[in-house]
Amino acid sequence: MTPILEIIDLGVAFGGIRAVDGVSFVAGQNAITTIIGPNGAGKSTLFNLISGLIRPKAGRVVLGGVDRTGSPPHLMQRAGLGRSFQITNLFFELTVFENLRLAAQRVEPTRRFLLPTGRSRHALARVGDLIERFGLQAKTGELAGALSHGEQRRLEIAVALAAEPSILLLDEPTQGMSHADTAEAAQLIRDLSRDVTILLIEHDIGVVMNISSHVVVMHQGRKLAEGAPSVVRADPSVKAAYFGNA
Repeated sequence: MTPILEIIDLGVAFGGIRAVDGVSFVAGQNAITTIIGPNGAGKSTLFNLISGLIRPKAGRVVLGGVDRTGSPPHLMQRAGLGRSFQITNLFFELTVFENLRLAAQRVEPTRRFLLPTGRSRHALARVGDLIERFGLQAKTGELAGALSHGEQRRLEIAVALAAEPSILLLDEPTQGMSHADTAEAAQLIRDLSRDVTILLIEHDIGVVMNISSHVVVMHQGRKLAEGAPSVVRADPSVKAAYFGNA
């Protein structure tokens, strides 16, 4: 497994509470690495540390072989990291096309970055590719706020991919979805891993077990276990902390 992301003894504390405490793992290239754990385990805080929203107090974040510890989000994006959030993070008053078009500006060469949007050929081509790949052809002119919940989550993943990241962090992308939408989203994530490495937070254990290459279990800010889905599912400590000995 070729590592694209290495998390080494990462940690941060708030008011004496260690939200993330010495967490280490490796995400392999074009693999789906899933972070699971009870509410309050530190999963989203871990994502914030990796993506640069929070500066770690300890440990390192190595992306593509380069130490990016503490780099702010815009520099992490430039280094190849894309992210979606647990709460839908779109411009609801803009159309589907406009949301994607703004996000895709990053693919324009620097010398063309400030040209009128109509002349941004690379960005427009990227938007066209994403609209087709995510099945949004009939929605391009609709306001993002008018989409269904499942469509909004799908658009948010497309927006996160617009800048052509090498690794994509998805924070509970199936949250609030119907069973049918969840199945569709899981298949989409599996398909995306052919082109981009996926780091996923997910509560739906059926999804986790079906699409993950590697699972990391967190509990009270620390890594409890990691391994292949079947190995993690059978771990007694994981059963006690997360699956309720089921």
